[in-house]
Formats: sequence, C-alpha cells, structure tokens
Amino acid sequence: MSCASCHSPQYAYGPPNSLAVQLGSDPGQSGVRAVPSLRYKDATPPYADNAANPDGVTLPSAGGGFMWDGRATTLATQPELPLLNPIEMNNPSKDAVVQAVKGGTYADLFKQVFGANVFDDTDTAFADVGQAIQSYEQEDISFHPYTSKYDLYVHNKIGGTLTAAENRGLRIFNTGDVANCSACHYGGVNFDGNQGLMTDFTYQAIGAPRNDKSIPGNSDPIPANDDPTYYDMGLCGPYRNDHTPAQLGVPDQYCGQFKVPTLRNAATRNAFFHNGVFHSLNQVAHFYNTRDTNPEYWYPGTGGSGAPVSNPTYALQPTYVPGATVAKFNDLPVAEQGAVDEEVPLGTGITPEDNVNATTLGDGVQPRAVGSTPSITDQQITDLVCFLNILSDGYQIPDVPPTSGACVN
Repeated sequence: MSCASCHSPQYAYGPPNSLAVQLGSDPGQSGVRAVPSLRYKDATPPYADNAANPDGVTLPSAGGGFMWDGRATTLATQPELPLLNPIEMNNPSKDAVVQAVKGGTYADLFKQVFGANVFDDTDTAFADVGQAIQSYEQEDISFHPYTSKYDLYVHNKIGGTLTAAENRGLRIFNTGDVANCSACHYGGVNFDGNQGLMTDFTYQAIGAPRNDKSIPGNSDPIPANDDPTYYDMGLCGPYRNDHTPAQLGVPDQYCGQFKVPTLRNAATRNAFFHNGVFHSLNQVAHFYNTRDTNPEYWYPGTGGSGAPVSNPTYALQPTYVPGATVAKFNDLPVAEQGAVDEEVPLGTGITPEDNVNATTLGDGVQPRAVGSTPSITDQQITDLVCFLNILSDGYQIPDVPPTSGACVN
C-alpha cells in the first residue's frame, strides 16, 4: 500500500473514507488510530514535555512531534513508523524498504540527490528515504496551499467577506468563556510566521468515548478494543514508553493526552478524534458542550429503572435509563481519569481558588455539574460549524453569493 492509500491528496491528505481506522495491508487487519491529515505539518516543532506555546501566554506543556503521540521527531523520521508497522505497510526491515527503492524506476533520481553510493549503507539509505518524503511534504504547495475562504478573509482579499453566521462562528471560536476553541486550536501567527494553523501543537486529554461495541449500532468499532484490558493512552502508551504506563496503576498526567490536530480541512473529514469515534463536526461540537452536563449522551450506562429516555440524534448513546450509572471516560483506566481536560466549554473555568467547594480534576478546574446548562447554545454550535467549514482549502468564489441558508444570516 502507498502513503496515499490513507493520506489521499484528494481528501486534504487525509483518509478517503469514513472509517474510524483504516484497513491494514493484509485482509482482516485494521489500524488502531484514526488517520490524520498531512497538511500544514511543516511548522510542527519536535516533541518536548515542556514545549513553548505559540500564543506566548499559556505555560509550556507537552507539545510538538508527529503521530498522535509525538513519537516521531521530524517529517523525515515519521515515515519509518508506517513503513515498518506490521499492520500498515508491513515491510519486514529497513533493508526491504531500501531494496524496493533501489529496484524502483526512480532509483537513478535518488542517486542524483543522495550520491551514487547511497544504497551501499542500509541505515543511510533508509534515512534518505525519509528525507525525500520530508522534502516532498515541505516543498510541494499542495501540503500547505492556504486556499480557504478564511485565508482570503485574514488577508483582506476579494471574496473573503464572511457571512453573518460565519462571523458569529469566528467570534464563538475565539471567545474564552463560550467555545474557547482557540485555547488549543490557536489561529494566530506561529513560530514560523504562518497564520491560522488552528493548532498550538499541544496535547490534551479530552476523554473521548471508547470506540467499541458498547455504542449501540456501531458499525465501525476498533477491533483492538475488543480486549477490555487494552487502552490507548496516547503519551503514556502503549506505543511510546517514556511516561509511566497506566497499566501499572500509577496516575500519570500524560495519560489520555493526544495531539491537538489542525482544524484546517476538518470539514472534509468523516472521522474525528484519535479513535475516530465521531463522524461529524456537529457531533464533535456537541460532545465538547455536553460531555460533563449530559454524559449519558456519550458513554454507556448500567442499571437504573423505568422507561428509557431518548437522547438527541447527535448522541452516541440513543437512550438513557433514569438513574443509570454512566461509565464516563470509559476509554481510560479509572486511575488515569484525573487528568482529563476541564477547560471551557468542557468545564466551568472556575478553579478551587474561586470556589472552595469545587470538585476538581487534574487541571484544577471545576467540571460542569451533571444536568447543568451547557456553555454553548444550539444556534452557536450551528454558527461555529459554519466557521469551521470556511477553513477548507480549494475555496471558489461564487459568481452570486448565497442569500439564504444556515450559514448566511
């Protein structure tokens, strides 16, 4: 399989389908994480536990690197992981990759760039394969085209006039006590001078629901989740091991943290979060808004009594039995749930210093009470999604601007 099998150029170098995780190179195999887009990765710094935040205000935290858990340092070292992954490209060794390049039609071009004797040393040649892929991703404009309506707006170009709904969505995106999206999906000027990458390169523990068969009617569960002892905990394993693995029962602030992706071209995707458990931006926005106020929408429940109550159509769980115990944050071991993010809109933004009776999680912010009013209204969510849609590349200025529709007035 090729890189483009999962990172399709026609889909912003993301997956060309709605699968939560992509199929493997052999029949019957599936991956364990959703495939991210490869666009706008050229400004990503190497991973560090205490990386500087590009907003210049937020304190340093885990940030940078490539893959959902930052294991790869650069775009040149990242290809090694899928190339040698037995589920993905399934090459048995670095030498197998080098021999494939050596036997390819482009071998002479490879020699022109890296030297006539490049294939004499396997490690050197394999590293040069990564360098070649990095050069392609850095230099080909299709990986960072900046051709969205938002780019026209930011640079005050013709065609960049936002509708009333898009303007409202932009304000909601940036407002700290409403949606607060920009706290992680930073849209300002970053270290390399690029504007509007919509990520601050950090890692967050959001507490996404487990993508397994506990979701009624789920046609796309992750096969690895059939094992109840298996947990994908991002920065603390199982695929990187420099932080305490949660299997040991030792709380670790990094457990459950995954890389904050860019929101550019998010509207072209059909699977969201590291486990692909959500399939629309509308659903994602509602999850952020009601994860704590209405956990029964998202996590399985047991027990309770009486007739089941219907949940909204966007919810993962179609019904809720009154009084049921909801298995909140069910994709993390109980010992590792304390570091799940409670920033607005997930939490209240109220710290223990503000309220001595606050029950807090790992970031010291009070969660929203079950049954309380969510931070964002349905209309604001509609406006927010309208704004997210203008982050998609390839925008064509219409001959006649629309005068009606949810994203106009």
